[in-house]
Amino acid sequence: MARLVAKSLNCPNVQKGEPCGQCEVCRAIAKGNFLDVLEIDAASNRGIDDIRDLKEKVNLAPSRGKYKVYIIDEVHMLTPEAFNALLKTLEEPPEKVVFILCTTNPEKLPETILSRCVRINFNKATDEEIMSALKKAAEGEKLEVEEGVLEEIVRLA
Repeated sequence: MARLVAKSLNCPNVQKGEPCGQCEVCRAIAKGNFLDVLEIDAASNRGIDDIRDLKEKVNLAPSRGKYKVYIIDEVHMLTPEAFNALLKTLEEPPEKVVFILCTTNPEKLPETILSRCVRINFNKATDEEIMSALKKAAEGEKLEVEEGVLEEIVRLA
């Protein structure tokens, strides 16, 4: 989802808020090799030195995209000191920088961080939504699916 947001921010062919998914920018973001979209695993890079390093780089202008997007996965794993170091950058981010903080434990984020974010919660898809997506994918791939297979996938999902 974070990469989709990054595509929407950087795709030169956005239509009605949707990235085209076909251009060089969208393909590079999908592959994870677009220089202006940086993914950081906070479970492994959780200390203050890691955030200080990020703060030094954050002022560099985007090289190819409209925005530099920092996706910090498992952000709840940052140390309290790292959160404090990140706070100043979140309060006054450079103009062409967007942070996407991803977590499965939002209750572990300090209120000072949460108060500076737009929060989007994702819920588990309903059986009907899963079935619709599976049918659409099967049709798009021109797959013939045996009776009951999609229902079993939905049940297991």
